[in-house]
Amino acid sequence: MNKIIKSGAVIAAAVALSLTGATGSFAADPTPGVTKVALTPEQKAAFEAAKAQFHASRDARQAAIATAKAAIATAKANFDAAKAAATTKEARQAARAAMKAAVDAAKATVPAKPTKPVRP
Repeated sequence: MNKIIKSGAVIAAAVALSLTGATGSFAADPTPGVTKVALTPEQKAAFEAAKAQFHASRDARQAAIATAKAAIATAKANFDAAKAAATTKEARQAARAAMKAAVDAAKATVPAKPTKPVRP
């Protein structure tokens, strides 16, 4: 019974200490207000142009991905047909090599992911 009372007292003291420490840290750490700086018309126009260019490049990348997916699907269908028609191991390997080359070519047409413009 003594152990339970002692552990309860220790827990109560820890809770009280953590609460006073938490409120003390809130009072001692004032956060300054964030001030926004107004953009000049030139900065705003440049940022809007950068945003428009980002959206255009993102849309172009999505279109290139869709085209690459279609090319890869065609290469896969051609590979399946060639593999089914192949009678030797070398013919199957050649069909696989042709499919890999078509897939690599399709992946190469996809541009890099554009980076978002940063507000000045």
